[in-house]
Amino acid sequence: MMNKSVTEKVQLLSPAGNLHKLKVALAYGADAVYGGVSHFSLRNRAGKEFSYEDFAQGIQYAHNLNKKIFVTINGFPFNSQLKLLETHIVKMAAMQPDAFIVAAPGVVHLCKKLAPQIPIHLSTQANVLNVLDAEVFYNMGVKRIVAARELSLKDACAIKQAIPDLEIEIFVHGSMCFAFSGRCLISALQNGRVPNRGSCANDCRFDYEYFVKDLESDKLVAFNGQEIYIKNPDNDVMMRIKETEGVGSHIFNAKDLNLASYIKEILDSGAISALKIEGRTKSTYYAGITARTYRMAIEDYYAQTYSPQAYQDELATLKNRGFTDGYLVRRPFERLDTQNHKSAISEGSYQVNAEVDASGIYALCRHTIRVGEEKEIVAPLNSMLQEGEGAYGAIIKKDGRFFMRFDKIILQNGTELDSIHSGNTNPICLPLPLPAYSFLREKLLNQES
Repeated sequence: MMNKSVTEKVQLLSPAGNLHKLKVALAYGADAVYGGVSHFSLRNRAGKEFSYEDFAQGIQYAHNLNKKIFVTINGFPFNSQLKLLETHIVKMAAMQPDAFIVAAPGVVHLCKKLAPQIPIHLSTQANVLNVLDAEVFYNMGVKRIVAARELSLKDACAIKQAIPDLEIEIFVHGSMCFAFSGRCLISALQNGRVPNRGSCANDCRFDYEYFVKDLESDKLVAFNGQEIYIKNPDNDVMMRIKETEGVGSHIFNAKDLNLASYIKEILDSGAISALKIEGRTKSTYYAGITARTYRMAIEDYYAQTYSPQAYQDELATLKNRGFTDGYLVRRPFERLDTQNHKSAISEGSYQVNAEVDASGIYALCRHTIRVGEEKEIVAPLNSMLQEGEGAYGAIIKKDGRFFMRFDKIILQNGTELDSIHSGNTNPICLPLPLPAYSFLREKLLNQES
């Protein structure tokens, strides 16, 4: 393993699905964010929440905080789109982002031609797994590669050893594709939505029903709750798929990547320049909690106070499909637990009740809050919270955690309520000010401590 100076800290990169999520991710500890407008971005559903004007504002906002923003131009264009692509590159370059994230070699060349001042980061969609491919893109002028999720840490070290000036970025958290680095065609076949052009329908997460053909009637017959096994006759590997009556089976559904327990091994390698979180289409709470947790893990690593269980407890509060540590520390064929065959997604261990706005004195309800109830406060890392009494309630500290109690629920317009629900879009007056973009949450019933 290579040594890395403690002054050269790894970069934490978070998703920015819209301007609000960009601000939350930066507030919660991200060093940089990535996103794009809908053109040529592999998350065009998220990109539609970003206009050119909003994105320009996001770049200025990040730069004012001395943080960075990278533009995703990682789609695979058709010939008919090349003129539009040229216009898009020039328009985005004029906003002075810190890098373009690009997948196709031709688009790399075009970006270097039209915007030579903008550094190029190679998208994970380019599937770089070895020194040969990394060297080709490095010679084309790529500054950083976002490695394929199938890359091992050992191979990352080999690439860094061969090309010391090339930065390597890896995914550490978020959704995984059951196909090789997202090279999937199921969505295109079933819905006409092309994954490699940003419109994946997530067919791998769907509920599927199993049927067999009755030879006498020539009709399909449902299994209805029976257990199904698929066996590979070459190596006798058996895969059990249990169908739940009325629900179906999940046959492609990959668990979510979670490498929070391996940050020490990753950073000890000295090969990795940036840790990346997936999730531009996920919630604001996801953007905040993932940035906060991985920031905590990074800072704890450099302070030599690393505590993996604390990070896992926080990440478990998020909606997820179950967690896997993927392929960075183990080879793909050694893993038999990377798929979730039970459900498309679970609720996580906590429910978000409210999101605090930028002012810190109002919040929007996300789940029921009643008079007299206490909700846990989650604020950006190192926020200064204090106990105190206010006109409408209090902040209380219990077992090292802070809670907000609502003695009255008063809306910004002066209306008083006994309870408020997620359908009410009127801001709530907080009993006491909180750090901007804080969350109020409650532990779900039947969840272990």
